[in-house]
Amino acid sequence: MRRIYTIGTQRKPLSRFISQLRDAQVDAVIDIRARNTSHLLGYSKQETLQFLLREGFDIAYEHRLELAPAPEILDAYGDDGDWAAYEAHFLPLLEDREAEHVGEEILERHQVPCLLCAEPTADRCHRRLVGEYWVRHLPGLLVVHL
Repeated sequence: MRRIYTIGTQRKPLSRFISQLRDAQVDAVIDIRARNTSHLLGYSKQETLQFLLREGFDIAYEHRLELAPAPEILDAYGDDGDWAAYEAHFLPLLEDREAEHVGEEILERHQVPCLLCAEPTADRCHRRLVGEYWVRHLPGLLVVHL
């Protein structure tokens, strides 16, 4: 069984974030955030994180926008907090975008990828939904949330 990991950055110190990636022997962080360029993101801002992972820890970084929710899905969830509606809109988007092919491509290039988002836990985060989608479409996968 091949493992893929997921991790969130919110409320997580950099030292813990890096320790979790290293302990899991992650070789690539797959950033699936729709919004990852704000100066308010600290170490998880796209260009900072990419540099840090590559230069400091020899971990590849990819931003895969096709695995991120559409802005209208994010905005609606931010307004009403309706997780069931979020899932109902996001899962068909993964189908439309053929997210299983993205998963196959990532798994061909990386041995131990980790899906990255901001949410501190995976229970109400789209990284969990992407991982579960891949498990349904790509045999032999196990998702582990860091």
